[in-house]
Amino acid sequence: MKKTALVPFAALALSFSLSLPQSAFAEDAAPQETRWTFQIQGNEAGGQTIRRLPDGSFETHYFFNDRGRGPDQTARYALSADGCFSRYNLSGVDYLKGPVSIHFEREGKKASWQSANESGKATVDGPAFYLPLEGPPEIFGILVRALLAAPGGKLRLLPVGEASIEKLGTLDLEHDGTTLTVRQVVITGLGFNPDRLWIDEKDGSLFATDDGWSTMVRAGWNASLPKISAAQQESIEAREREMASKLARHPEKGLAIVGARLFDSETGKVTPKTTVVVVGNRIAAVGPDGKVEIPAGAEVIEAKGKTLLPGLWDLHTHLDANAGIPNLASGITSVRDLANDIDMLAALDKRWQSGAALGPRVVKAGFMDGPGPYAGPTKILVSTEEEVNAAVDRYADLGYVQIKVYSSIKPELVPAIVARAKLRGLRVSGHIPAFMTAEQAVNAGFNEIQHINFIALNFLFDKVQDTRTPARFTAVAQHAIEIDPKSEPFQKFVRLLKEKNVAVDPTVGAFEDMFLSRPGKPSAAWDRAIDRLPANIRREIASGGGGLEPPAGMDGVYRESYQRLLQMIKALWDGGIAIEAGTDAAPGFALDRELELYVEAGIPAPAVLQIATRNAAQILGQGEELGSIKAGKLADLVLIDGDPTTKISDIRRAVLTVKGGTVYDTASLWRAVGVAPVK
Repeated sequence: MKKTALVPFAALALSFSLSLPQSAFAEDAAPQETRWTFQIQGNEAGGQTIRRLPDGSFETHYFFNDRGRGPDQTARYALSADGCFSRYNLSGVDYLKGPVSIHFEREGKKASWQSANESGKATVDGPAFYLPLEGPPEIFGILVRALLAAPGGKLRLLPVGEASIEKLGTLDLEHDGTTLTVRQVVITGLGFNPDRLWIDEKDGSLFATDDGWSTMVRAGWNASLPKISAAQQESIEAREREMASKLARHPEKGLAIVGARLFDSETGKVTPKTTVVVVGNRIAAVGPDGKVEIPAGAEVIEAKGKTLLPGLWDLHTHLDANAGIPNLASGITSVRDLANDIDMLAALDKRWQSGAALGPRVVKAGFMDGPGPYAGPTKILVSTEEEVNAAVDRYADLGYVQIKVYSSIKPELVPAIVARAKLRGLRVSGHIPAFMTAEQAVNAGFNEIQHINFIALNFLFDKVQDTRTPARFTAVAQHAIEIDPKSEPFQKFVRLLKEKNVAVDPTVGAFEDMFLSRPGKPSAAWDRAIDRLPANIRREIASGGGGLEPPAGMDGVYRESYQRLLQMIKALWDGGIAIEAGTDAAPGFALDRELELYVEAGIPAPAVLQIATRNAAQILGQGEELGSIKAGKLADLVLIDGDPTTKISDIRRAVLTVKGGTVYDTASLWRAVGVAPVK
């Protein structure tokens, strides 16, 4: 699911908050308090409270609950005349409940900052805004005001970077007889894409934000969110159309890729000196160089020294509008979305497939959970067989191919979910519900299991049964080392999976970061990509954020438990279990790492490439059209500068992506989201 903080820079992606208008307080006022509400998928999940103290400084408390995870933080800070921090102190816990403590101070031209993850000093001449790695969303409200007051709408960021702001259109809102004009603003320089926020036109304070996953709005104004979201979506789509027109090529007279090393995903073999011709949206011909007729006027791409693969698949995503370009830039032309808002995903998919925006093909899985304090971020909550049948039917009628079960589903409902799904021709997969084992879920009819930790938890049922909470991570980190993949109990389970034809979607790259990142010492997940990223994303990754904090003396156990997860994947593959290449993490980047880890686990690189191409298409019933490079199939291709069949890390070196005959230069795609192309 989104916002799992399984990647280091997830904290930067958290929804921004609302700013408290400074004009709301007099300098000599007594402490006052103002609140905002935080919602996840329309359900209230937390909030933010801001108090201005008699000395003019501020205290902000921020929290939310996302399935037992979520920050709980208090910031105390003061602002200088330019609206930037002169002092900032934070205490509390982060998304995964690890302790956080940050201190920043500026006196004159001297600025310094200190946390468990980073420290530094700088000499600063003029306005400069310190951007903490953790803290309440009010940080971004303060940044908005400071940017609006800064010359040219630009500010230096500390420790690194620059932010700028642009004003867009306005909306008139009304609530209980009160009218208000709000304006959309766009901040650039913080990450991969612009951040959109809504400010009070009268005083410049923040009013609302909507990132598609969560919203925040000034207290009492919840009814204004649909109007705000619609206007924001209109501006997002205008930018998408502009980028699509600049970044997509449509060769009118065909495309010919010549001299390529062709990866045959059926055999796992490579054929050198191959020509592939694309006409329209399909592959017209495949054959030896010089033996294939190239249409007159076709665009010809010389691929000598490069490897041509079928378009890659990521079978575990949770999409938003920002996911399209990184996926295509990484050679990913098809994805499976395993949980999302129905209406948002339908609209996004329509834009991507029409060419109005850039993104991969989408296969949809319907998400459902049970009600309760740990329910997943969805409106589809079921507690009876009648509700199950209605939910499955709704997804089937909308063209979904699969049902994903989540952790709060009552175990006794699983057979009903499976029965209704099979009646409608849908697969069933997911988390293993709390108080149920993976073996029980398989025997109940699961077609696949998401996340390798649930395989481990099958053998840790004596230690943890309620897996709705972060215990499903911490118990595995502390005890997976005790599981021997070569043992008879594990091998017996593998045989059961094989007998029932159950696939496994490990998402092991997410656990690499969770188990191995330490404050100031990130895992190896980003070693090959970090230098290409925007400045503040690099900083977040370098901090080692996003990982679990091992108890004293358990660091080595966490590391060994992670290695045991890799060994489990190899044991599954050796036992003939279908492995699915899914990520549940950063679009594009995470699949590269997931495939590298499968090779590290001991699966040969050609077999790993088959997992991410032919096998994925076949599992989802798309094998007739996708997954291999053959005449007549849809033209989904990726050209790699290197040979990932012998060096899997070359998978990062995509130079050209073709989706349905539309051609994308990957360097241009990466630059569009602030990422340097692969050298």
